[in-house]
This record gives sequence, structure tokens and C-alpha cells, in this order.
Amino acid sequence: MTPWVTRLLVANVVVFVLQGAMTPAIFNSLVLVPALLPVRPWTLITYQFLHGGLWHLAFNMLALFFFGPRLEARLGGGRFLGLYLASGIGGAVLSLLTPMSAIIGASGAVFGVLLAFARYYPRERIFIWGILPIESRILVIFLAVFSLWAGFGGAQAGVAHFAHLGGFVGGWIFLKFQERYSPAERFRRRVEAAALPSRPGGLGGLGGNGGELKRWKSVDASGMHPLNREEFERILAKAEAQGAGSLSLQERAFMERVGS
Repeated sequence: MTPWVTRLLVANVVVFVLQGAMTPAIFNSLVLVPALLPVRPWTLITYQFLHGGLWHLAFNMLALFFFGPRLEARLGGGRFLGLYLASGIGGAVLSLLTPMSAIIGASGAVFGVLLAFARYYPRERIFIWGILPIESRILVIFLAVFSLWAGFGGAQAGVAHFAHLGGFVGGWIFLKFQERYSPAERFRRRVEAAALPSRPGGLGGLGGNGGELKRWKSVDASGMHPLNREEFERILAKAEAQGAGSLSLQERAFMERVGS
């Protein structure tokens, strides 16, 4: 279990237990009513930690438990938390299509996590009810189409379908922003800008930079997630044995990201 998945699981369970002790006035002040967002902006976050019952909580936390750790290991803790909250906020924003609905639950945030999982592991097979296998990308497409149909068709009254769709939208926007402005992407653009057509492999004068290898060797890998540390050590060993010029663009980008 990764750190932020654990914290989010605990936070959701604790808040669910505390719901029983809340007065109706306190509970209602934390619920998202899209039309009231201008006067209750905090509900963009607070509604994500409230649930309508044990099964509602269990479904969301089970999805977070299965999809979250692998995703957090890839993105890093801060980016994973940002994805989770941005997806929940996206769910709140799209819920403006049903302005007077009272909305609670982590479903929007969890749908964003599922979208990101399918983005990075599109062919990973997921077993529905532990029996029916389906690729993650197909599951996301199905859920998006169903939520769109159910939201406009009025199916399953009491289910916040637009919040689910908003979770997908918020998650997608967050991922595109991160991919555009992440250290790895900035490094990739720097390499491409410096590339000279006359140099094989398109790496310009960066291929044999011994300073890079020295800087990578000075990175303390002890605080990395085990999966990232294993990849870091593999690439570093390759660079030491074959030279920094032997690394692919993806490997260089990875080293820049974890070493920044």
C-alpha cells in the first residue's frame, strides 16, 4: 500500500464514521449543491469525503485500493493526490448541469484514478465481480458512455452520473497538464530543441555529457518508491557501463524526473 492511497482510505473511513455524530446542519454544510458553490466553495473538497452508506463507501474505497497504489508508484505521491482531488473537483464542476442536486461521495475522484490507470495500463485486464475480464481502456469507455446516457436519460435516480463524467474530465485535464509541464516533458523538449540533424540519434551534443552521469550518481535513491528505485538503478548501471549516450530519450527523461 502506498502512502497517499493509505491516507485517503483512512480519511474516507474516518469521515464516514464521524457522519453519524454530525448534526444535520453540519452535514448539509459539507454536501455539494452546485448552485451554492459561490457561497460554499469548500464543498468542492468536503463532498468527496462524505458517503451515502456503507456500500457507497465500500465500492469507492475498493476501487481506490486496487487501482491507486500502482498509479501512485508511477506518478509519485504529490501528483497522485493532485489527480485525486482534481478529478473530484471536475466532478463537482460538471455537476453544475444538475444545479440543485445534493451530491456526496468519492466517485468522481475514483473515476479520475480509473481513467489515469487506463491511460498508463490500457490493456490491463480487470475482473468484474472477480469473474468477467475486461481491459481497463474498454471499462473506462463503457463507464463514460453509460454515465453520459444515464445522466441525460435520467436513469438510476440518486446517482451522480455527471460527477462521474466530471471525474473523467478533471482527471484527463490534470494528466495533460502534468504531461505538458512535468520535468520529464521539459527535458524532452530541451533535448529535441538541442538536437542537430547531423548528429546520429538526434541527441545533439547531449549524448556524451559526463556531467549528467555524475549528477545522477549523486542522487539519493533511498527515499524513492521501490519500483522507481529499481528502474533508477537499472538505468544508472546502463549509463555507467555503456555511457550516457546509450540511454534512450525515455530513460533520460525518467532520470531527470526522479533526480529533480
